[in-house]
Parts: sequence; C-alpha cells; structure tokens
Amino acid sequence: MGQPVRDYLLTLCVTAAVTYLLTGPVRKFAIAIGAMPAIRARDVHREPTPRLGGIAMFGGLCAGLIVADHLANLDSVFDLSSEPRALLSGAALIWLIGVLDDKFEIDALIKLGGQMIAAAVMVLQGLTILWLPIPGVGTVALTQWQGTLLTVALVVITINAVNFVDGLDGLAAGMVLIASAAFFLYTYRLWYGHMIEAAAPATLFTAILMGMCLGFLPHNMHPARIFMGDSGSMLIGLVLAAGAISVTGQVDPDTMKIFEGSERQATHAMLPVFIPLLLPLTIIAIPAADLVLAIVRRTWNGQSPFAADRGHLHHRLLEIGHSHSRSVLIMYFWSALIAFGAVGYSVHSASMWIVLVIVGLSALGLILLLMPRFTPRAPLWAQRIVPPRYRRRRRVEGAGEPTDGPEGQQGPLHDHMGREGAEQAPQAPIAAGVSGVNGATAIGTRSRFSDRRKADSTHR
Repeated sequence: MGQPVRDYLLTLCVTAAVTYLLTGPVRKFAIAIGAMPAIRARDVHREPTPRLGGIAMFGGLCAGLIVADHLANLDSVFDLSSEPRALLSGAALIWLIGVLDDKFEIDALIKLGGQMIAAAVMVLQGLTILWLPIPGVGTVALTQWQGTLLTVALVVITINAVNFVDGLDGLAAGMVLIASAAFFLYTYRLWYGHMIEAAAPATLFTAILMGMCLGFLPHNMHPARIFMGDSGSMLIGLVLAAGAISVTGQVDPDTMKIFEGSERQATHAMLPVFIPLLLPLTIIAIPAADLVLAIVRRTWNGQSPFAADRGHLHHRLLEIGHSHSRSVLIMYFWSALIAFGAVGYSVHSASMWIVLVIVGLSALGLILLLMPRFTPRAPLWAQRIVPPRYRRRRRVEGAGEPTDGPEGQQGPLHDHMGREGAEQAPQAPIAAGVSGVNGATAIGTRSRFSDRRKADSTHR
C-alpha cells in the first residue's frame, strides 16, 4: 500500500510545483495584457490585482496527468478508463472560457452555456453518472438522458458554487484544497480498502486538484499578488465535480455488498458507504448554501440572479467585524468540519465519539463567529517575533488611542497613517470597500445594513 501513496504524493508535488512556478510568469503576463480590472463596489482589495491565475493551474493539471500516466501504479487508470481524457477535454474548454472572461468579461449566460457544453463533452467521453444508490431500494440504473442531465446539473452547480465563494484572498483555493483532501481519503479507501478499481480515477483527480490549489495558494493568500479569476475558479470547480461524478455515479454499491442480509442489517451496513456518496454535496455545502442564498436574495430584491452584490457569506463575516484573514480561516474551519466529519462518520458510523467531536467543534465554530473582536495577545518576550496584529498595544502621548490595536479595532486613520503622523492627520472618511494596509476590517466603517444593490454585475 505504501507504493501507491508515494505515486500520489509525487503527482501532487509535481502538480503543485508546476502551478507555483508558472504563477509568477502568468502574473507578469496578466499585467502586460491589462487583465487587472479596476476596483469595484463589491471588492474588498485595495489595489487593482491581476487575474488569469487559472493559466498556471491548468498547466499544473496537465503536468499532473502526464506524470501519473508514466507511473507504474497509476498508468492503469489511463489504460482502463477514458475518464482522464474526458476530464482534460472538459477542463480545456472551461479554462478557455474562463480566460476570455478574465480578459474581456463575457456575458454570464454565455459562461453558463460554456459550462453546460464542457459538461456535455465529458459525458460524451464516458464521464457520467450511471446509477444512484437509494436507501431502502438499492442501486437504481439511470437512463442515458437521466444520467446526462444529472451530470450536467452537478457540474454547473459545483462550478458556480466555487465561483461564488471566490471573494476573498485565498478563500476558494483553500476551501477546495480542504474538500479535495477529504475526498481523497474517501476515494483512496474505496480503491485500496474495498479493492474497487472504478474509484481509481477519482482518487487521481483529487490528488491533482490538491496540487493545483496548494501550488497557487502562496501567491493568493492575503494580500494576494494574483487572483485565479474565472479561469481558475471554474477549472477547479469542474475538476472537483469530475471526481464527484466518477466516484458517485460509476462505483457500484453492490460491489461492496452493502445490501445483503436483513433490512436492518443492510441499512446499518449501508450508512458508512452511502453517506460519503453524498460527500460531493457536503464538500461544497458552504459554497452551495451561499449560491442558493444569493439567488433567493437577488430575486427577492427584484434583481437578476447573476447580478453581483456584497451579500455573500464572506462579506457578512467582514461586516460583523472579522478581519480579512480571520474570515478566511473561519470559512476554512467550517469546510473542514463538514468534509472531514462526513468522512470520519463514514468510517466509524457506530462510534458516538465522532458525533460528539463534530458537535463540540460546531459549538467552537459558533463561538468564533460571535467573537469578531477577539485577538490573542503574545507575551512580552515574544513581541518582536510575532506579527504586529498580535502585539500589545502602546499609546501615543496625548492621543489616548492605541497604535497597535487588534485587527478589526483600528479606525481608518491608523490603517493608512504611521504612528508619527497619527495626531496631525485629518479624520477623513474612507470609502466603503477599502481595506487597511494590514487587511484589517476590509470594508472600513461600512454599515452592516448598507445598500448592496449598487455593485456591478461582473465576477472577480
């Protein structure tokens, strides 16, 4: 079992290295061609930032597939299945549409049509849902049209869910990295634990997806030097959907003998396997919830479902007082809790301690949401080695205000002026949507109930 793990790690590392090394030149290319739009009303970054990071991620995807094709333990995936070729075809199409959108900002309906065409291309090459396991019924075979429609719907929903959550530096790449890591554990267990060869393509897809996100994250963490753009967010969304389709719709649950014995025994035996078959939905639970809420909110306000605004979950976290970095970490936390919680329960569904751990971590997450102003302070001996946000505050003589306050508690004056000129600087208001130098309170003094309907209709 150790040898396949090394092959997957090698594939992951090559994918991450190629993505990381390509991102720098891609950034210079994006700046040269002007693929760095001006600041918009709903943006939280301060300066125009180049996009087209998806070019580097697509290069990492191609490198990962090439390396895997030459590894002894993974080349059988390419010999016995057409799914890697189907993934590459669909990814190339959706990537090209994303690149055009990052540069020219094409219409949302055109992008939606391109997403459906990319999904159809994968279906034509064999990457489709063939059957579904239903509790109490068993395995239900789908007709060709049913499988095609369900596959296209899952691809479109996943792509747009990832695209919707791409609103803060490092958020989309980090959440997909967490989701793909949990998905990899499940698919690897199916392949080598239950000896199901049909789970091999999904295992490879998730390993490559982890490498793509891992290689891009160092360039995309706050403050981001480059955005992935739609060329990146739609690409990783499609790869995530491809892995979900492969393991959910092509791995026959009957091969795991989960429907044998009495009805009660079959139901109990089915739980560890059936729950992870819904894992593709759990790993995009937060982006999907954000997508549904956005559609309901915009429709309720008489807007187009494709009209952009500042009502996403990450914007809400900023508005209640969380800093940029803490908002991203909170979203990471909930993604990891849902994804790894589902995987853990699938392995030990009869263990009560897993449920207790999930409940306890959920309570911890709620506490973090209700404490936006809390910032830990380092001891005095560590003041010089920790970031400024964690240092103890000092006061300027006669000013009566801290100079090194925690994130989310400094006024706009301290976000843009040094300590020397803090007293002489005028108290000029800062426009909503402009963040501080350190990324604290990315929307400044913006009111929680401000009008979000003035945002433009383009995506980041």
